[in-house]
Amino acid sequence: MIEEKMFFIIAIDEDNSFSIKCDPEEFDALTAREGIQQAHHMAKRQWIRVANLEVFNDTELKSRVEASRAMVLAKLSKKVQAKYV
Repeated sequence: MIEEKMFFIIAIDEDNSFSIKCDPEEFDALTAREGIQQAHHMAKRQWIRVANLEVFNDTELKSRVEASRAMVLAKLSKKVQAKYV
């Protein structure tokens, strides 16, 4: 979380599935991949649920977590953003 805003949620008790924020323009391509679907109870077309950590390779997982964090950070004030840069 950044300033009480979520960018990554993991369900430890559900086979390590996780939800992550995504670019709405990538949503269709991502959800077309096996193991990825719309995240339940999250903003439509902005969050995906990934079945487990193996769906993405290490490089893509790291990149997607960083992108999710950046999307959340970008919506905060410049003053708050400065604390996290």
